[in-house]
Amino acid sequence: MATLYHFPFCANSRFIRLVLAEMGMEPVLIEEKPWERRDDFLLINPAGTTPVMLEQSGLVIPGAGIIAEYLDETRGLGLSGRRMMPEATAERVEVRRLLDWFLAKFEAEVTGYLVTEKIAKRFMSMAQGGGPPDMHAIRAARTNVRYHLKYIGYLIARRRWIAGDHLTYADLAAAAHLSCVDYLGDVPWDEDETARDWYARVKSRPSFRSLLADRVPGMAPAAHYADLDF
Repeated sequence: MATLYHFPFCANSRFIRLVLAEMGMEPVLIEEKPWERRDDFLLINPAGTTPVMLEQSGLVIPGAGIIAEYLDETRGLGLSGRRMMPEATAERVEVRRLLDWFLAKFEAEVTGYLVTEKIAKRFMSMAQGGGPPDMHAIRAARTNVRYHLKYIGYLIARRRWIAGDHLTYADLAAAAHLSCVDYLGDVPWDEDETARDWYARVKSRPSFRSLLADRVPGMAPAAHYADLDF
């Protein structure tokens, strides 16, 4: 059985939780607060970031993109029609392009700001960077999420799923990031019905249940967060 070090509102950790659930894997989940920089965790991943997967063999796989590739290489062929990386080279390139879009670009422009300012800072000491939220960062994220949502709508208007005709890692990565923003009530769903309908399809999947059950102590989610029909 694998172990996953994660932070519940780290969107990249959420992506790997979705991937594992879609693969029928139930890892041991260990919550890690990256800002604490625990010595034991740094020995596993010197970067101090989540997610990190630890195999029973002792192999450490750090980072969402690396874990996703590793899981496809080691378990993908056994999934048959449920494999989340296409076999065709061009299609695999498109999934990887969109993975980078959400795991890196969306994280840097939207999720990272909102989760840090509205969630993580609540639990950090002043020495760790805690304190009042930076409203400039929050406003920037709220502006940026609009064009990302529009881009998702653009893709879905031309495809059944984000990267093509089948559910892939790209859908799970996008949905994982939007789920964090949606918890905070900062996704303007009324601006793109196509993107909203796609998200409703993804969050209705059984793999999403554990994410929808996550809660920030002392902070209730947006009223529609766990509503599968919005």
